[in-house]
Amino acid sequence: MTFFPPHSRSGDDSKATHRNPARTLRAATLVARLQAMQKEINAKHFAVFRLNGNGLPATRKLTCVLDNWGPASEAMAHEFLKAMSEDMLAHLDSSLLPMLWNGNGEHQTAEAIDFARFTYHCGKRALGYSGFAFPVRLGAQGNGYVIFAGSYLDVASETVIDLHGRCCGVMTDLLASDERRILPAETLSDREIGCLQMAGDGYISEEIAEKLGLSVHTVNAYLGTATTKLNSVNRIQAIAKAIRLGYIS
Repeated sequence: MTFFPPHSRSGDDSKATHRNPARTLRAATLVARLQAMQKEINAKHFAVFRLNGNGLPATRKLTCVLDNWGPASEAMAHEFLKAMSEDMLAHLDSSLLPMLWNGNGEHQTAEAIDFARFTYHCGKRALGYSGFAFPVRLGAQGNGYVIFAGSYLDVASETVIDLHGRCCGVMTDLLASDERRILPAETLSDREIGCLQMAGDGYISEEIAEKLGLSVHTVNAYLGTATTKLNSVNRIQAIAKAIRLGYIS
């Protein structure tokens, strides 16, 4: 399993990561903690979603900042949010109960039978997997979800409580890491900001290259250096952090 999508593996980005072992260690530690939780409930994947735009309802959205969906991470995050974000945002406003959903397959079920009164079961069967979503509200930029996805997930009450607490710990550590401001010498260039803004608007590298009159390699290089400067583990997290720091909207 991997938490780096393919576009994060350019030569420049690999060198930058090698020069910053502390960043790599922090990311690896968080991933190891999430993988341990994932294995406890026989889930196949995890993902962490942060809430951006805490003001007007129209600006609020969930952004995937860490996952182990692998090479298809951006597509998986997009598919998940298209199906679930509206329900998740509404639930986060009203409750901190763990949220469960069933997949659209015959045996894709998420259950916490002895804890059913203290969970919220979403009625949608819009995804090809079932899962648990643990809401976290820490205030300001520390709100969101940690999710675990799989096929058949049957989790005991004490495990649900334990996982929820550990998910809050993961989000706390992510928030602490994100609040470290980048050095003035590492501020983003106009090109890096422009590429990040377009990536955040949903454009892929090829489309960004065409619109800006650049090569795809150059666009990926700008996105790679921006990701490194923002102390992020992948492009998705870099976009989320750029929004929080005011570089892009």
